[in-house]
Amino acid sequence: MNEVVMEQARRAKKASRKLASLSSDTKNSALLAMADAVISKQSEIMESNCMDVTAGKERGLAGALMDRLALNEKRIAAMAEGLRQIAALPDPVGQIMDGSRRPNGLEIQRVRVPFGVIGIIYESRPNVTADAAGLCIKSGNAVILRGGSEAIHSNTTLARILGSVAEQHGLPEFSIQLIESTDREAALTLMQAEGLVDLLMPRGGESLKKTVMANAKMPVLTSLGGNCHTYVDDSADLKMSEEISFNAKVSRPSTCNAMETLLVHNSNAANLLPKLLTRLADAGVEIRGCDRTRALYPSAMIATELDWETEYLAMILAVKVVDSLDEAIDHITQYGSGHSETIVTENYSASEKFTQEIDAACVYVNASTRFTDGFEFGLGAEVGISTQKLHARGPIGLTELTTYKSIIHGNGQIRV
Repeated sequence: MNEVVMEQARRAKKASRKLASLSSDTKNSALLAMADAVISKQSEIMESNCMDVTAGKERGLAGALMDRLALNEKRIAAMAEGLRQIAALPDPVGQIMDGSRRPNGLEIQRVRVPFGVIGIIYESRPNVTADAAGLCIKSGNAVILRGGSEAIHSNTTLARILGSVAEQHGLPEFSIQLIESTDREAALTLMQAEGLVDLLMPRGGESLKKTVMANAKMPVLTSLGGNCHTYVDDSADLKMSEEISFNAKVSRPSTCNAMETLLVHNSNAANLLPKLLTRLADAGVEIRGCDRTRALYPSAMIATELDWETEYLAMILAVKVVDSLDEAIDHITQYGSGHSETIVTENYSASEKFTQEIDAACVYVNASTRFTDGFEFGLGAEVGISTQKLHARGPIGLTELTTYKSIIHGNGQIRV
């Protein structure tokens, strides 16, 4: 077992006890200072990221991973803005969820409290370092970060900057820590730090998630990926359908909220698909379609069973023509991952049926699946999109990083 990681976990546990009782003002002041530091240290962060990007190219990292790895001024500004938004949000710690007075006079309240120590294992995305640190601090949790080797320079620089500024503004030492070792043993040690780490969250590919689920000795909050669908109903506005579909696929295909399969009602297929698929192909999207799709757009490759199951995270799109809303729902039920699904329709009954029968964390009507994001949901940021049903679902923000305890006030009651 990696003793360095275990010592980090012990330090985090000690810090968590002080963090849990910090005032909102202290946490907010630290978060705003962290945001300012991200901007003021931008050149230092970019220099570190350039080292990672160069190494990634030499290693031949896939396009989706390279996209997630690379930072620029816009993405750094978004990290800072995320920290500022987190500071502006209500503090969940201490919120009274509900309460009651029992016939014997006991007063019972359920109150939100931090988990304690949250471990986050992630790949590629340096922005997770800032998002996770900010959300954990505001929700009163100490955080141990373990990024992948492909982003080690970016993550090390960010964690050092954020941790130093946080301490200067009243947070306990070791509230934010990064595991600098990229060895598998270090990650496994974090997974097995039972009693020290209270919640573990993997963010990355399916292999990482499966490894964490198989080895963790504490509760795990994770996502099963984003095989997201757009369904164009028979009553859909075709212009709206085109714009939503194009955005859902092309705006950032490497993210888990990007559309992977387009389903189109047969009554709209001839009027929509030739134009839309041409536009997508011109943007660099590889089209894989069913027989009816290929009859309307012959350039499409033949879609196989595997295509319906795949989260591409790339400029590839599977397309299927369906005969009814029920067929679309059945397809999504069979192949969807429970992440984000959308229907484009002008029929209220169809939208109600879709939202009621689709079992996913986020179900949209007439909007792109690309909005499934903590920032877009007004959460400031997020540390993942949960497709689980216990205890969090959808973007994981401040509230999802808390649990609760019952506080009971009495005046001498004893149980008979």
